[in-house]
Amino acid sequence: MKHIAIAALLTYVLSSCNFNRIFYQAQPIPSGAKKATLRGKGGDGTRTTNVVFGQGFQPTFEDADGKKMNLPFTVESILVEKKAGNKLNCWIVKPRNRTTDACILFLHGNGGNILSHYPAATQLAEQGFDVCIMDYSGYGFSTGKATRAGVLDDASTVLHALLQRDDMKGKKVIVYGQSLGGHLSATVARNNEKMIDGLVVEGAFSSHKDVAAHMAPYIAPIARLIVREQYSAKRSIRDFHKPVLVIHSTEDKMIPYRMGRKIFNAANSPKEFYEIRHGHIEGLAYYSDSIAMKIRSIVQ
Repeated sequence: MKHIAIAALLTYVLSSCNFNRIFYQAQPIPSGAKKATLRGKGGDGTRTTNVVFGQGFQPTFEDADGKKMNLPFTVESILVEKKAGNKLNCWIVKPRNRTTDACILFLHGNGGNILSHYPAATQLAEQGFDVCIMDYSGYGFSTGKATRAGVLDDASTVLHALLQRDDMKGKKVIVYGQSLGGHLSATVARNNEKMIDGLVVEGAFSSHKDVAAHMAPYIAPIARLIVREQYSAKRSIRDFHKPVLVIHSTEDKMIPYRMGRKIFNAANSPKEFYEIRHGHIEGLAYYSDSIAMKIRSIVQ
């Protein structure tokens, strides 16, 4: 009876609606918020940073004493409206006093929001790339609700809006996704192949069914049966024919290394697998120089 009860509970949890609730751990920011604090890796990566929000959620970065920080990059907050009517908040991060020739659409993981993933975007900006980091529906200041179909539309909508900007014309475009965003990025790239120049997938799961089976190993066959796929990285990447870089840590305790290899094996050439160490989606924290060099080889 105990095993039947556990199986029934996991079946409920892994059903489409309830799996979405687990999968998208959105942290919204109240629309009237005036200030937030980044601790640890925030701002210039070495100190606690206060983020003050102005009109249009435009952030200003201050130190603990309230003094405006002189950062090596600029941050512009924009709102992209979807056909459904909700708005998506994005930050465009650019190196200060430096001409760039490539822009990265950065798709973050399933937890947190733009504030918690912002340090990763700054690593790329400091390497000489323009970076657009977005919050999915229901995350941060973005309105609406995150669903599997919805976040896919979110990313494509922001990509199209980004390419319409005058300051992005003529630049190479890379889609870079981490974890949930890495899984998502393969389908975004496939659906918009003519509009972009390459794809970077870091710490991503290979499919919804694969990660469901990993989360519930004792009933893996049931998990695979219950969870609807809709789209998957390992399937989508087969139909993408531009350069691909797959990054995965051998020490990743959240998404198994084997899933990164599975995505890579399904990808077309030209492709590269970058095996790293450290925790889940910590590549940019420890390997930003080499990752930037590999991205440069894609856009040159």
